[in-house]
Amino acid sequence: MSNDLTVARELQAQAAACLRRCEIAVREEDGGALGFEYEGALCSLRGVTLAPGLDVLTLTCVLAWDRPLKPQLHKRVADRNNALQFGSLTVIAHDKQADVLLRYTFPAAGLDDDALATMLLLVLSGAGRARQGLVP
Repeated sequence: MSNDLTVARELQAQAAACLRRCEIAVREEDGGALGFEYEGALCSLRGVTLAPGLDVLTLTCVLAWDRPLKPQLHKRVADRNNALQFGSLTVIAHDKQADVLLRYTFPAAGLDDDALATMLLLVLSGAGRARQGLVP
């Protein structure tokens, strides 16, 4: 199992280096995940081994938070979900407010730095586009 953790950590470190090459300020969070901001979204990235030989990166971006929970928000999220190529948007309701998250998990082991950077930027650019119109 420790080898699986090593592979996941190496994958996460590779992703951090790719993001930094793209001039994205990356920090390591208390729980070990990477934290960063992209076009106003708060993002968390972690390398995970799901099974031997299946190493993935899991990305979560908080696109909007404490938004009024109204039908218009659900419509906007649905429209953006339809346009999104990588990941899916979720509305998390709490009382009369909601947060909007983008989640995406993809197998990343074996990708070279250029391919990994391209994949990360494709997902993040979708997050940036999806965020438009969700925040004032």
